[in-house]
Amino acid sequence: MATTENATTSQTSLLRKEMGLLDVVLFNIAAVLGPRWIARAAHSGQSSITLWIFAAIFFFLPMSLVIAELSTRFPNEGGLYVWTKEAFGDFHGFVAGWCYWMYSLLYFPGLLMASMAMSVYIGGPKYAALADNKMYLIPTSLGLLLIAAGLNLVGLNIGKWLQNAGGVSTYVPLMMIVGLGAFVWMKQGSITQFSLHEMVPTFSLDTLNFWSSITFAFVGMELISMMSEEVRDPKRTFPRSIYISGTMIVAIYILGTIAVLAMVPADAVNTQNGVFQAIGIGSDAIGIAWFGVLAALLVTVGNAGGVGATVAGVARVPFVAGIDRYLPPAFGKLHPKWRTPYVAIIVQAVLSAAILLIANANEKIAGAYEILINATLIVYFIPFLYMFAAFIKLAYAKDREHDTEAALVPGGKPGVWIAGTLGFVITFISIALAFIPSKDVIDKTGYVIKIVLGTIIAVAIGFLLYWRGARSRKLEQPAAV
Repeated sequence: MATTENATTSQTSLLRKEMGLLDVVLFNIAAVLGPRWIARAAHSGQSSITLWIFAAIFFFLPMSLVIAELSTRFPNEGGLYVWTKEAFGDFHGFVAGWCYWMYSLLYFPGLLMASMAMSVYIGGPKYAALADNKMYLIPTSLGLLLIAAGLNLVGLNIGKWLQNAGGVSTYVPLMMIVGLGAFVWMKQGSITQFSLHEMVPTFSLDTLNFWSSITFAFVGMELISMMSEEVRDPKRTFPRSIYISGTMIVAIYILGTIAVLAMVPADAVNTQNGVFQAIGIGSDAIGIAWFGVLAALLVTVGNAGGVGATVAGVARVPFVAGIDRYLPPAFGKLHPKWRTPYVAIIVQAVLSAAILLIANANEKIAGAYEILINATLIVYFIPFLYMFAAFIKLAYAKDREHDTEAALVPGGKPGVWIAGTLGFVITFISIALAFIPSKDVIDKTGYVIKIVLGTIIAVAIGFLLYWRGARSRKLEQPAAV
């Protein structure tokens, strides 16, 4: 019997290399950039501008450097799962991969709800009330999930166009709002009076909770590394795409937040669709109503691309775990015609749909959205703790200095420790702060209970599946011998 490594290599080699540099840059933008994060930042006021800068320097930059090195040293399908397994063994690799997959199940409902809340502006401001209407949000969110899963099911040669359209359609309307904000500011002045004093963050419970969200707004760059076997020349493509898309993302987050605050007071900004509040107000001020409709249409496509990017990338984790037999072997199957991990994609979509329905039970839209975001980032950041720790450990491998094609973190071992430690510490703090409920949550005790129990249950299920998989592998070994 072939070894697990040979089986993994054999199966992943059947995947098609569909992604070039432009595809990966647009994929990164679709996976990371989100108008909803600009809305949450603007809702927190001027201090969020400073927090964007802090998060970019102390989290996004070291994270990007770490991902660039790991993805070029270990360009294997499965990304973060493979890196953790390489550093700490199968058990920790599975826990990291499991939590990463579980994050997607929690992430999709929040992203879908925000996407559909923004889409109402395609019909103009008169339909804005639908953004808080469950009878609209839930069915349309499920429909968007079905489309994204379906397109990725038939293959990246089709699915990548959703991601590419998503990258373009996310960035262009945010550039539009920056231009609109600047024009309105010059024409009639800014609604918000910007000052250095107001930009200094205050240490309230709301600000502390928001720090977790603002770091979460920068994640997603690691997603493409899950699909390394489907990227052309990954050792050159990954670092170039990370630096290009990373610069574009930081710039638009900061400028977009300033633009929203120039047109809408912070306390009036809706945390899901505040970007379109600003576009609607700005468009009315200068008499171009069609501007908001166009931007809403583009962002809806952009959000669909974000869902598609996450479906495509995250499904590769249970796919590789299925090949390794830590998940049922069916997860490791490729569709005979489309060469995609179809079982992983279908299961992911069905479970996400179920969680969307559960999260909205007995909770208003804003509260349900808050629960989904924070439950998502706690589970999601657990693999990031593994990633930064694995990065430091793997930096001491003898082959690192001789890997001329890898994009190594500059500064030698001190550079490794600075990047790895910064990433680990910021991630740990973000997890801790996510347990603090914000003012939008009605039942604060229930919020904490849901977050704690949800996290424990998610990780516990992973432990049970690992134990089952390890036991099955052990029973198979005598037969192999």
